[in-house]
Amino acid sequence: MEGDYRKYAEESGICLPKNFSVNQIFGKALLAKEINRPMLQAALALRKKGFTTGILTNNYLDDSTQRGHLAQLMGELRPHFDFLMESCQIGMAKPDPQIYRFMLDTLKASPNEVVFLDDVGANLKPARDLGVVTILARNTNTALQELEKVTGMQLLDTAAPLPTPCKPSDMSHGYVPIKPGVRLHFVELGSGPAVCLCHGFPESWFSWRYQIPALAQAGFRVLAVDMKGYGESSAPPEIEEYSMEVLCKDMVTFLDKLGISQAVFIGHDWGGMLVWNMALFYPERVRAVASLNTPFMPANPKVPLMEALKANPIFDYQLYFQEPGVAEAELEQNLNRTFKALFRSNDEGILNTRNVREAGGLLVSTPENPSLSKLMTEEDIQFYVQQFKKSGFRGPLNWYRNIDKNWKWSCKGVGRKILIPALMVVAEKDKVLLPEMTKHMEDWIPNLKRGYIKDCGHWTQIEKPNEVNEILTKWLKTDARDPPLVSML
Repeated sequence: MEGDYRKYAEESGICLPKNFSVNQIFGKALLAKEINRPMLQAALALRKKGFTTGILTNNYLDDSTQRGHLAQLMGELRPHFDFLMESCQIGMAKPDPQIYRFMLDTLKASPNEVVFLDDVGANLKPARDLGVVTILARNTNTALQELEKVTGMQLLDTAAPLPTPCKPSDMSHGYVPIKPGVRLHFVELGSGPAVCLCHGFPESWFSWRYQIPALAQAGFRVLAVDMKGYGESSAPPEIEEYSMEVLCKDMVTFLDKLGISQAVFIGHDWGGMLVWNMALFYPERVRAVASLNTPFMPANPKVPLMEALKANPIFDYQLYFQEPGVAEAELEQNLNRTFKALFRSNDEGILNTRNVREAGGLLVSTPENPSLSKLMTEEDIQFYVQQFKKSGFRGPLNWYRNIDKNWKWSCKGVGRKILIPALMVVAEKDKVLLPEMTKHMEDWIPNLKRGYIKDCGHWTQIEKPNEVNEILTKWLKTDARDPPLVSML
């Protein structure tokens, strides 16, 4: 780009200063550019209603030292639009009339079917001459008001749409051998410091579908794992394979086999329990740790964990899960019913975790054919159904069947504090993992930061994905980047 501009200047008889750098000028301009969020939100709303959307840019092939910023900008925008037409790739630029004809051909639309917005007036005229409806977008509110009139849709003062979820078929899938007969499956997106996402019961890597793109876009290498017993990961039948000690050793091996010395660990539900134990027993492998809903509760050597569970009616379902085969039979009988009954928002709940043994099962009080929750699509439900058809509920339920073994192992860490960067996110209306359970965590995690999500039940990542993404990306950017190196010499 630099050479092209100097050549053009010479041919035009323009004398450029010796220190002139077009790369520097464009670099500064790019670094100052930010995505217009209200405009992007409007585009997402239009696309959701069936409108075809596209971006028509005037940009150059960028070989400057700041080129990464342009790549990041385009990378964030590209998934949200049907078409991205870059002048540097098509050999023409606005306001050349040819580029608007190219745009119409790409969209397969006639001029009167297209609305074109640009913040440069000169770029609008050639499009308007072709019969395209044009809107000057120097003022976002004014432009969106005009767009509302043209499209008949409300685009201002609307609730933020759900983040764009990733699709299983679009993801890069990987498999890590842990030991003979055991492998862990994961999906991966992004580059930068590694972030391991660990789901809970009875879920899948897919439960992070709204977080994976957002965290990758924030500058991280996201590894969303099918935990042992789930999905495409191995599901050995032995109960001891699911003790917290073994599960944490599996995750260390997972990092070793991928050549990752250290990762951020973020967990939800049982995944939250695992990531706290990783921070407690393997802090050198954990760059930072975050839990959604699951508190860190140090073991009490004087009170076995099983006794504590028996004393709290909320956890009666965990006692029901103890006898191998019983809960499996109930939950596997009709997978559609199971997942439609489980995955519901806080105001749609039809499950009761109390008195489960007395009632004779977890699903006894639920309809045979529950309605579809507003949190899920039928396609989402079917993904979980297909995943659990592979290996059933035996492995997932075995996580609950190591209570005594987990307690004894946890007692080895009594008195230790978690000193690495840590985040605790609570959901106001989780009926099992209550926010008040996190009250005294600062006694054991002095550097703890907190997030609070209002009007949210247990399935935090899918019930309030925008809020979760905002909390996690902010924390990751401030607390999970490379720590400064301190010389020991």
